[in-house]
Order: sequence, then C-alpha cells, then structure tokens
Amino acid sequence: MTYIEDRRKWYSGQGFWKNVPESKWKDWSWQLRNRITKLEQLEELIDLTDEERDGCSHANNKLAMAITPYFFNLIDREDPNCPVRKQVIPRAGEMVVTTDEMLDPVGEDSHSPVPGLVHRYPDRVLFLVTDRCAAYCRYCTRSRLVSNAQDYNFSPSLEQGLEYIRNHPEVRDVLLSGGDPLLLSDNKLDYLLGELRKIEHVEFIRIGSRIPVFLPQRITPSLCDVFKKHGPIWVSIHTNHPKECTQEVKDACERLSFAGVPLGNQSVLLKDVNDDADVMKALVHRLVRMRVRPYYIYQCDLITGSSHLRADLRKGIEIMRELRGHTTGYAVPQFVIDAPNGGGKVPINPEYIVKIDDEAIHFKNFEGKLYRYPLKAGAPVEEAEAQFGPEEIVM
Repeated sequence: MTYIEDRRKWYSGQGFWKNVPESKWKDWSWQLRNRITKLEQLEELIDLTDEERDGCSHANNKLAMAITPYFFNLIDREDPNCPVRKQVIPRAGEMVVTTDEMLDPVGEDSHSPVPGLVHRYPDRVLFLVTDRCAAYCRYCTRSRLVSNAQDYNFSPSLEQGLEYIRNHPEVRDVLLSGGDPLLLSDNKLDYLLGELRKIEHVEFIRIGSRIPVFLPQRITPSLCDVFKKHGPIWVSIHTNHPKECTQEVKDACERLSFAGVPLGNQSVLLKDVNDDADVMKALVHRLVRMRVRPYYIYQCDLITGSSHLRADLRKGIEIMRELRGHTTGYAVPQFVIDAPNGGGKVPINPEYIVKIDDEAIHFKNFEGKLYRYPLKAGAPVEEAEAQFGPEEIVM
C-alpha cells in the first residue's frame, strides 16, 4: 500500500527508536542531541550503498550530514531509491561539480549590504539569522553557509541586519531564513520579531523553515505564543514528498495555524523524488488537508554537486499541466526558477497562449481546447474560424 493508494493514512511512529520514552521522543532538544551526524552511526542503522558511503565520507568537505531521529524514521531502509532517503543521506554525486554549478547560484553574496542580509528586491530583504539546521538537505542552495563544512566565514549579525532595515524605509517585507530560524530560542525569536514589529515601515514578516517537517516537536505552545504576540507571522514550510506529511507534521501545522500563522509550502523539484505528476498531486492534496497552501515549486538551483538531484525542467512544466484544471486551484503552486546571479524568481508555465493579435487573445485550456477572448468589442467570429476551423474554436 503506497502513499497514493492510501490517501487517508497519516504516517507516524518511532520505528527504530521505539524503546525511547515518549517524553524524550517529543522533546525537540532530545531530537537535536541524538541526530545522526557520522557515517559510523548511519551504518549501525541502515545498509548503505557504496555511493552513499562515499558521499558520507565526503560530506564534511561540502555540507555536513545531520538527520533527526524523527525524520530518519521516514526512510525506507530497504530501498536505496527511497525519496526521503535521497534528500538527507549524502551520495557520491555531491563530489561531481559541473561547469554550470556555483557556490552562490542565486547571487545572494553580491546583494548583501551587511553580513547575513540580502537586499535583492526593491521592497523586501532576506534576513539570514543562523547558519544551522535541524537536518541538511543535500541540494541546499546555501551549502556554502550552513553547517560550517566549507569554512565560509559566515557570521550573521542580528543587530546590523536590524539597523539596516530600520534605515531603509523602502523595506516593507522581511523574510527570516538561514539556516533555520526556528532553531533560535523562543526568547531570541521573541526579541527579533519584537524589534521588527517596532519598525513602522515593516508591514510583512515571513519565516522560511523546514523545522515543522524535520523536527515537528519544536512547534511548542510557547513558540506559538511568540507568534501570537507578534502576528501575523507568515511561515513557509518545505515539504517535497507526501511521505513527509505525517501525523506529527499535520499536528504541528495545526498548532501554527491555530496560533494565527498563515502557512505555505515550498518544494524543490528533485529527480526521482517528486518529478512525477501523481507524486506531486498527492503532496499538494496532503498539504491542503494540513492547512498549508502550496506556494512554490522551485527548479533546483545550480548549486555545486547537485546535478544528480536536478530534475529535467520539462518535467516541472508537465507537472504544472497535470495540476492546473485537474485539481483544486488552492492546491496548485507556482513553478519558478530562481534566476542565476541574482535575477530573482521567474515563473515557468506551460504554453497556454497561442497568439495575441489586435482583435483577440487565442489560448488553450487545461484540456487543450482552443478559446478566443476578444480584446475589442465586436471582433468578428469569422476571423477566428478562418484561423482554426469552426470545429476547433470555442467562443
């Protein structure tokens, strides 16, 4: 029985750690202390392939390995092609760097006026508040910064970032990221969000986090109280596959939602993980059921060592064609490329427009049928019929 066949099932359980007392299992600090961070630990838990073993040996030169016990339980230990396994266990492909790949593929460093802050768009900033995550995605765009594996000398300054935002009234939107902001203590988050709320021109505060997915135990009542105090705080979680949508994640998202936190999801299109229309449809359906609005699907950035995980962009376009019109509009995300060297997010869509002339726009719907929408009153129908034939045009 698969995640697609059994749509109503929510996965949960302690698996390998079934003898751990529930009080410890639900303690997010215990989860962090007991992360799998070394090859020797991993080999005690799972039979690794040669490719995985080589990847683990190389990891500390690129991006450290860390997997929470909770998230490790979602891995199929018998299947080397498990879509969860591919996201967090290093592989030898990370050692291969192609000519198109870059350490900073979306040009964040060149748009950083102070350490830890990126001002790439006119009215918003990206505020990198930590260099640590609960677990490390093997396709991480900021692998140069997080985990300290590459000794990149990243030292975010909260005070410098706050001062920059205070002095730039054009900034109305602040996105907290990292690393993962939800690894900060409740007190530090309370201070940071409070200082941002004091800035009159800041209207919109967002957090990008994979904590609800890697470490749902972190979404505590006290953290939710911080969000209530300074809300609305918008949170974008990061889920790539329906297997990640467990009962624990659903409960965490509900706690956030009931605390007044609007939730969205960002996925990365990954080869043999979610580059399939049925898998993506199962994912977005689960997200909507968890009170999470699918927001973006990203084409994987050109980060060094990611070619083995980058899906064919045409798969992403086909997925969008299979979602639009075939499922609820609320469940359809936007497929984007974050353009190299700081070009920003660019939407990539199937071609629905056939042509636009002085009289009308001619386009296809999700079924491939042709339609004509007049741009001027009284545009003659005969012209459209001459172009497409009366059996093809739909008025």
